[in-house]
Amino acid sequence: MKKTALALAAVAVASATVLTACSSGDASSTGAAGDGTLSIYAWAGEIPDSVISGFEEETGIQVTVDTFDSNETMISKLAAGNSGYDVVEPSQYAVQLMVERDLVAEIDQSKLEGFDNLAEKFVDPSFDPGNAHSIPWAWGTTGILYNEACTGREITGWADMWDPEFTGKVYMLDNMLSAYIAGLQVNGLSATTTDQAEIETATDSLLEQKPLLGGYNSTNYADLVGTGDACIAEAYSGTTAAKAVEANPDVHYIIPEEGGTLWTDSFSIVKGTSNEDAAYQWLNYTLRPEVAALLTDEASLASTNEAALPLVADQSQVENPAIYAPADSLVKSEFIVDPGDALAYFQDGWTRVRAS
Repeated sequence: MKKTALALAAVAVASATVLTACSSGDASSTGAAGDGTLSIYAWAGEIPDSVISGFEEETGIQVTVDTFDSNETMISKLAAGNSGYDVVEPSQYAVQLMVERDLVAEIDQSKLEGFDNLAEKFVDPSFDPGNAHSIPWAWGTTGILYNEACTGREITGWADMWDPEFTGKVYMLDNMLSAYIAGLQVNGLSATTTDQAEIETATDSLLEQKPLLGGYNSTNYADLVGTGDACIAEAYSGTTAAKAVEANPDVHYIIPEEGGTLWTDSFSIVKGTSNEDAAYQWLNYTLRPEVAALLTDEASLASTNEAALPLVADQSQVENPAIYAPADSLVKSEFIVDPGDALAYFQDGWTRVRAS
C-alpha cells in the first residue's frame, strides 16, 4: 500500500518550497465560526464514503474531500497559502515537517471525545509527543511478503533477503528509505538512525545485495510473489498485500524479526481554518469505535482505534497479518521519522546503490 508515505527523497525539494512560503491554510480566516462546511485533504482510499455520509447526516456539515499522492504535495499545497483546507491527513514524518513550518494547529485536548479509544502505540508517538498536532487514523507496516512454495521454507527476517538461494527472485521496494529499513536493521541498526557511519554500513549491505535482486519494485511485487515469479519481496501492508495473502495460502506477510517499521496517517487541523468547530466534530466522529471500524471493513486498512476491532464486521481482516500485524511482532518496530540533515547521507548512498 504505502506508497509514497516514506518518499523522503523528495523532502529536500518540498522543504525548499515550504520555507519560501509565508502563510498556511486560509490566510484570510481565523476563529471557529465556520460556514457549515469542512474541506479535507487526504490520502486516496483512506476515508470510506460511509464515514463521510454518516458525518454529514449527523452534523449537517457538508464535507468535500480532495486527495493527494504524496506528503510532499500536501505540504507544498498548504505552504503556498490560502489552500482552503480545514483538515489534512499527513503521515508521521510529515507531521514533524508541518509542525516545524507552523502549518497545523495545536490540538486542544479538552475538546476531544474518544481519544482513549486509540491503541497505546499511537498515544504520545515519537513523531508527535502528546499527540499535540495529530490524531492517528490508519496505520500499517513495512515487512516481507513471501511465497513459501517458492522459498521452500519459512521466512523470518531481512537476512533471508540476502540469501543467494533466492538470487533473481528477491525484490526490494523502489523507495530509498524503505530499502534502507532493511539495510540498517539487517545489521542490527535502527531504521531511524542519522549516524553517517551506520548509514554507510547499510549502503554497503544494499550494494552487496544488489546482484541477488530481481529488481526494485513498488508496484506489482505482490502479483509477482503470488505467482511465484518472486520468492520474497519487501512490502507495505494494506490492501494489496492483504489480497495476495487471501488469494494464495502459500503467500505470507511477516514483520521481520529484526524489527520492521510502522507508518500511520493522522488527521490534523490546518492552522488558521475558519471551520475549527467542524474540524473538532470530525476528529471526535472518527474517534468513535463504530466509525473507525469502517476503515477496516470498507478499505481493508488497519485502524488505530483499538476499541474498534471487536466491531469490525469481517473479523478475517483483523486476523490478516497483512492488515493487522500481530502485536508481538511489533515489539521492535519503529516509526520512520524525518532524518533532517542526514537525508543527504541516504541520498548519496542510494545514488551509488542504484548506479551499481
